[in-house]
Amino acid sequence: MQINADVTKRAVMHAEEIEWIASPLAGVDRRMLERDGEEVARATSIVRYAPGSSFSAHTHSGGEEFIVLDGVFTDEMGDFPAGMYVRNPVGSSHTPSSAPGCTIFVKLWQMPPGDQDFVRINIEDAEGWRDGAAGERVLPLHKSEHEEVRVLRWAAGQTLDERAFPDGAEYFVLAGGFDDADGRYGKGAWLRIPPGGAHAPHTTDGCTVYVKSGHLTKDLPKPGA
Repeated sequence: MQINADVTKRAVMHAEEIEWIASPLAGVDRRMLERDGEEVARATSIVRYAPGSSFSAHTHSGGEEFIVLDGVFTDEMGDFPAGMYVRNPVGSSHTPSSAPGCTIFVKLWQMPPGDQDFVRINIEDAEGWRDGAAGERVLPLHKSEHEEVRVLRWAAGQTLDERAFPDGAEYFVLAGGFDDADGRYGKGAWLRIPPGGAHAPHTTDGCTVYVKSGHLTKDLPKPGA
């Protein structure tokens, strides 16, 4: 299966407009934003756990990172409420579940084997946030030679200077919305800017976005390789 699989091309998906697709396990559904492969795949998705549902124990051979959008996600490491960023490196394993139900934004098979950092950061915690450009606050989540992952908050009425991404970038809108010369991106929108791309974002009402950059030109292991 291929959905927005060509990382050299711009892509936009609005999660609220995408049909939920059942996973192999009852009570766990997905909205697919990006996918290259079958059940084991390089993927960017919204995953929804029904109350009391669980996923069988599994190993993340290509790594995993996710943000809890609502509810509470649980595994052997603890309970992760809405606003938590979790990064599980290549080779890690767990048995996820959710007693009250939850929804997560998740990326799979997009890490190099040598990056073995486990990361747990509460986005809602004021500690760690710092000033960026005018009207911008920045929360660093992870940085390596492979990529940089951050959450940005833009104040209402801000137009940011043009931002260039020689190695590409991805955005996921956590709250509010923004626009650029190519379109409008509300809550739940996923945008890929290809390598060499640039844009100048503007937000009328304010916006919180997950941003991952530097990774689209890297040669990563592929599922089944």
